[in-house]
Amino acid sequence: MRAETKTSAMKRLARIEGQVRGVAKMVDTDRYCIDVVRQVQAIKAALGSLEKVVLDDHLDTCVEHALCSEDLDARREKVEELVAVLGGRRK
Repeated sequence: MRAETKTSAMKRLARIEGQVRGVAKMVDTDRYCIDVVRQVQAIKAALGSLEKVVLDDHLDTCVEHALCSEDLDARREKVEELVAVLGGRRK
């Protein structure tokens, strides 16, 4: 993972961690259910953004490196990983 991606991911994770703690407090203090659901949706969106950042970095580094190599097995492995993680067949 590139340094700038790691920094961005760690900042996002810290924010998400705070959001999750906030939702736990909301549940503990019996906040209105729809408010809790909205916060859960915000966390899911934040996780989706984090996933995109990490996946983009993976494509730009690991996958690109494998695809440019002469190693057919490495290329095949990276494609199979992507198919599995993006919802295709399981590895």
